[in-house]
Amino acid sequence: MRGSSHLAIGLITGVAIAGLVPGIPFSPAGIALAGFSSLAPDLDHPDSRLSKRLGFSQNYVRWAFAAAGAGLAAYTHFLLPIGPDRRMGFTAALAFGLLGLAMQGGSVRKLALLFTGVLTVLAGLYFEFLWLSLLGIFVAVAPFTTHRSWTHTIWATVLWTYIGYLANKSLGWHGVAHFAGAGYLSHLLADSLTKQGVRWFLPFSETSLKLPLISTGSATGNVLEVAICAGYGLLVLGLVIGRLQF
Repeated sequence: MRGSSHLAIGLITGVAIAGLVPGIPFSPAGIALAGFSSLAPDLDHPDSRLSKRLGFSQNYVRWAFAAAGAGLAAYTHFLLPIGPDRRMGFTAALAFGLLGLAMQGGSVRKLALLFTGVLTVLAGLYFEFLWLSLLGIFVAVAPFTTHRSWTHTIWATVLWTYIGYLANKSLGWHGVAHFAGAGYLSHLLADSLTKQGVRWFLPFSETSLKLPLISTGSATGNVLEVAICAGYGLLVLGLVIGRLQF
């Protein structure tokens, strides 16, 4: 499914959790978290909606390489004596600069997500938030996996829900695990409606579970996605209104 459809389904799922699960307060932040979580499995695709957002400025990777090259060149020029080490220093500085220029599109975004994830891990360690470090590991590792592989499994859903559970304990925000887990699960269920399906139980089973209704990107598939989102939204709205009336 397209990212916009996943986001719509995730937000609707957030409304369902907020409006139908006993003890979970109605929370716009929780609904937003469900929407965010519904996009998380596609971090394994460099051109996904969430990959582009979390890699907020892929140019900062290029600037990082340029800064490293410039710093190394300055160190070599001012501190290293003439000789083999000096030549090696300038060669390494030039290599960093050329790498920064050569990186394009998906490769830059993967590195941007890696850096973003590592910084999140370090922030989690500094503030002693295990959930934040686990989130950072997920963000750093996911872009380097094959699309619809381990991020699209029941095990990744459990991990994401556990991260929400730890965040709930740390922050005292009741319902984080519900919103996070349900949003993530909605993505896998939605992708199971496509012709490619989802290998829910990797690495124990390569079987792709699917109800092949949608061909992602086709005109018919786009119409079906809109219809599914609209039908799901009306169903949840009806259930929430019915619950409020009673």
